[in-house]
Amino acid sequence: MKSGMSRRAGRTSLHGTHNGRRVRAVGAVVGALAAATVGLAPSAVADDVQAKQWYLGPMQAEQMWKASTGKGVKVALIDTGVNANTPSLKGQVLTGETPASVAYRSTVDYEGHGTTMAELIAGTGAGGSLKGLAPGAKIVPYRVELKGLKGGAAEKKKTPEPAEAIRAAADTDAKIINMSFGNAAPFPEVEEAIKYAASKGKLLIAAVGNKGRSSGDNIGYPAGFPYVVGVASADKSLTVSKFSSSGNSVDLSAPGQGFPGWCDTNFRSYCDDVNGTSSAAAIASGAAALIWSAHPDWTVNQVTRALIDTAGRTWAKNNPSKYAGYGFIRPRLVLENADYEAGSAHVDPLRAENGGDLLAKSTASSASSSSAPSPSASIPSQAPEKGSTGGTSAAGSSAESSNDNSTLWVVLGAVAAVLVVGGGGVAVARARRAR
Repeated sequence: MKSGMSRRAGRTSLHGTHNGRRVRAVGAVVGALAAATVGLAPSAVADDVQAKQWYLGPMQAEQMWKASTGKGVKVALIDTGVNANTPSLKGQVLTGETPASVAYRSTVDYEGHGTTMAELIAGTGAGGSLKGLAPGAKIVPYRVELKGLKGGAAEKKKTPEPAEAIRAAADTDAKIINMSFGNAAPFPEVEEAIKYAASKGKLLIAAVGNKGRSSGDNIGYPAGFPYVVGVASADKSLTVSKFSSSGNSVDLSAPGQGFPGWCDTNFRSYCDDVNGTSSAAAIASGAAALIWSAHPDWTVNQVTRALIDTAGRTWAKNNPSKYAGYGFIRPRLVLENADYEAGSAHVDPLRAENGGDLLAKSTASSASSSSAPSPSASIPSQAPEKGSTGGTSAAGSSAESSNDNSTLWVVLGAVAAVLVVGGGGVAVARARRAR
């Protein structure tokens, strides 16, 4: 782990690219709009917007929504703010539930980025707008200081920092914290906030960054921190996006390229091809909301394990890819299987990479201060065991019985869809070190 930097050393950025170019670093921060734009062009016909969300069909969204829409699940969206008045988000944003300490202008989006993420997670699709993967879920907006914030020193002073928002969200009843932003540097206050939120049982999901494929590890933070599920991007051909960062902290992959989003603060029309790992993280949060809504008694460990076990991949699960992690999200396999076994509630399926079971430790610590014994002390592990390569086995999982584990979602046409590295044309499976 790199040493931390002072909190004002550089502004945290949203992972992404502008017109195919990487955003230049600001100070010590190297990150970019995660849903940044490539070839911006306003969508001419609103009704075409959902048709351009190419992943809804292959993921069998309509079928999944018969089982779960994400109802009852709140997602804390830490971003550029959320415009709660777009057609897709009316009634979807819990504007009064942002903690007062970090509520400054939470519904004023200074980039359009946060609003796009909110719609991809929980948008209703009203009026031909973007349809979220979990349209029954609700968004709790957090507006933090990221690259693109305007207003000078006074505005920066009033606007919360990511670490403050993460801590505040950890103390709410939101189950998922979506972070579609990142830094090249591992700020220590953000890492501590992450640990705090993880100890509270939150599912932390972040974009891995848009620095492209590399022989090394170029994952941004917070995705690079333990206890965060890092999400990479794939395109319509189920190819890992060329811009998607790679490395040991890629845990899952999701759609992140080739569909519309907001690219300004006018909110008059969408722009086509708002691409980035930000979108992939948001869609992964939507997938988690679907699963958690269907299984409200599950813990973060069980939801995470379900995402990992059912992910589509062509490689062994004990040998995760540095580009796609454990594979492409397929929440359908959990929702359609009434007998799915999610394993131990108290064992982190990524504990080898994370350095232990933080939630279990927190539970045990809390229990030791009372007369009640620790609920995790006598429970045997049913979770996938992490190996030295950072992989998992299928212990306690129903995923191995699935007949389509060799595909990511479904068979498209007559050709099985397999995840490939952008431009490479072959499936990838790279062993990775523990974080």
